[in-house]
Amino acid sequence: MSVSSRKVIIVTGSSSGIGAAVARRAARENFNVLVNYNSNQAGAEEVVSYCHRQGVDAVAVGADIGEDAACHALVGVAQESWGRVDVLVNNAGTTKFCAHGDLDGLDAEDFHRLYQINAVGAFQMIRAVAPVMKRNGGTIVNVASVAGLKGVGSSLAYACSKAALLAINQSMARELGPEIQVNAVCPGMVEGEWLREGLGEELYPAVEQHFKDRAPMGAIMTADTVADNIWFFAVGASNVTGEHLLLDGGATLPY
Repeated sequence: MSVSSRKVIIVTGSSSGIGAAVARRAARENFNVLVNYNSNQAGAEEVVSYCHRQGVDAVAVGADIGEDAACHALVGVAQESWGRVDVLVNNAGTTKFCAHGDLDGLDAEDFHRLYQINAVGAFQMIRAVAPVMKRNGGTIVNVASVAGLKGVGSSLAYACSKAALLAINQSMARELGPEIQVNAVCPGMVEGEWLREGLGEELYPAVEQHFKDRAPMGAIMTADTVADNIWFFAVGASNVTGEHLLLDGGATLPY
């Protein structure tokens, strides 16, 4: 197995949205890219094609990161292809849209499903990649959410799962240093089809405008602006670990 001279990144859930934006950014920065998808193979292949046009190597790998064996398989593909992993971005996530006041809208299975992907899956990816990164160093960026900080968002189960991810972020930063840095970003509302589909065409514009009106920056995040901040933690945050960065244009600042 030869070791690539080019750095390597694994981005879970990178067939669309934030994950795809991170994968494209990595390709522009001359990284080889492992693009992970669960069901959207066509989207993943489009991201791979973009990476190839930037002159780097990339591969799309279907895997459900809720399954531990799939997480080890993802890391195995990166090792077999390039002999190294320098950055892991834990972006894969899921939710169920349910008003927080609707106490009958969620059941235990909803919590288990969201935790399995949003928290346990991220842990499993960290566990799978840590031995590889320990050899030469690396960075891990967990995509959490303002929901995990403020108890808001698409549902109570989602907020709890992202709060759990932030606990994993701190614990793993403490245990994996100094070879591996572990940090997180916490996006607020992010422009895109995922949230538009979840909220519905009628509600989405009103929610978007609400957050724009609240934000001192006058705008919500986009996949690309979130990716820019992920990239800071991936390659630029020297001697920083265990931190999380709130990305909402100031919308949740207290009045």
